[in-house]
Amino acid sequence: MSETTAFCDAAAQLLGPKGFTTDPELVDPWLTDWRGRYTGRAIGLASPANTAETADLVKLCAKHGVPIVPQGGNSGMSGGATPDKSGEAVLISLRRMDSITSLDPEAMQVTCEAGVILQNLHEAAEKHRLRFPLTLGGKGSATIGGLISTNAGGTQVLRHGTMRAQVLGIEAVLADGSVLDTLTPLKKDNRGFDLKQLLIGSEGTLGIVTGATLRLLPEISGRTVVWAGLASIRQARELLVHCERVAGEALEGFEVLPDHCLAAVLDHLPDAREPLAQPHSWNALIELVSTKPDGEDLASLAETMLEGALEQGLLEDAVIAANETQAEAFWLLRDSISPAERAIGPAMQHDISVPVKRMADFVTAAIPEIETRFRNTRALAFGHLGDGNVHFHVLAPPGVTPGEWEESDGKEISSFVHDLVTEWGGSISAEHGIGQMKRDELGRLGDPAALAVLRRVKQALDPRGLLNPGKLLPLAQLGTNP
Repeated sequence: MSETTAFCDAAAQLLGPKGFTTDPELVDPWLTDWRGRYTGRAIGLASPANTAETADLVKLCAKHGVPIVPQGGNSGMSGGATPDKSGEAVLISLRRMDSITSLDPEAMQVTCEAGVILQNLHEAAEKHRLRFPLTLGGKGSATIGGLISTNAGGTQVLRHGTMRAQVLGIEAVLADGSVLDTLTPLKKDNRGFDLKQLLIGSEGTLGIVTGATLRLLPEISGRTVVWAGLASIRQARELLVHCERVAGEALEGFEVLPDHCLAAVLDHLPDAREPLAQPHSWNALIELVSTKPDGEDLASLAETMLEGALEQGLLEDAVIAANETQAEAFWLLRDSISPAERAIGPAMQHDISVPVKRMADFVTAAIPEIETRFRNTRALAFGHLGDGNVHFHVLAPPGVTPGEWEESDGKEISSFVHDLVTEWGGSISAEHGIGQMKRDELGRLGDPAALAVLRRVKQALDPRGLLNPGKLLPLAQLGTNP
């Protein structure tokens, strides 16, 4: 009996027919990442029903030397949940672990398993007139474990922070099968390192997140959404500062998109309408919210904010959504940029950040530099200006062969973009993680001291390199002594 067969037999006995399969029809759909860029192979698909089964499975993997690739909703953007082509790893899905174990309205906290889908968590909180303050386009498939493992962002980071800020406690299975339980939230705890923060954003390379305790906030009592037309992204930056001063904590979202992105969405969505009478070089989507029980006159606040902006020449035109239907229509335009651009053709997509105050200058400088260096391409930026994070895409010239272009010119473009971001003191991964997509670029551009610390931590917690191998840290460094 081969080692692989012995492992599969033991895993099947441990987890039962619902918990382990090697059936290609059941395994293959999970071997390709959401973007379709990476496809791997696996010994089988394990779907433990609880933390105890996950721990026993990890112990079994350690016994047989089987690498482990954890997977949540498989909606990641960097190939972090896709196995390599060797077929030596087992894919561990946490999707069966989808229970909300407790929700305390008074403490405004919820404890849930890693497989809970983000949208389901939103709906559970809403029943208690609460909300979970993180959302994103993939909320219908993204799981809590995956969001923690990648330290996801989204459109509410401006006010509430990334996933890291929402996590009060974590439960995780470590490489030896032991269970780290920090689910009980303590506001003050000085018993050494904050281990939950070490696991957040580690992309399954240090442990498998199986549960979490998260903070909740009071429900929104009202919101007002504004669409503004702007002359430039520098003007958008000035408008952001103005909105922060006038609206204060009511300002929850500030997204920007250039005219090309809006035009692409309008072509892509048959029922979409232009928000303003005339097109503008740039657009800003602004959201104000209130959580006060007696409500707040957000419309008046928005009018005051916009009147001041017009007087100072900070925008060209603006409209306040008349109702929730129009507000949702504005957000649909923003959320549809990625599928609209995919319909146009191939592009190199970069998830970058620079200091907030420098982002407008970076975009203004980088776009012409890239379009001059790589002829017939089109560079554009959109996203979370208030967080210093934009999605910086470079569209391919017309008529290219997608795969060939991405592997040749596309890789050169991405390296150039990452060089520029590094020169500006930024990050090549703002919210999508490193995965396998940016692993080598992190090795090329990362701070040597920071990389050395990452490697030492990895070596200490996973000395055999079995947890999500080939992700986050450069391959040449995995399993080596620091």
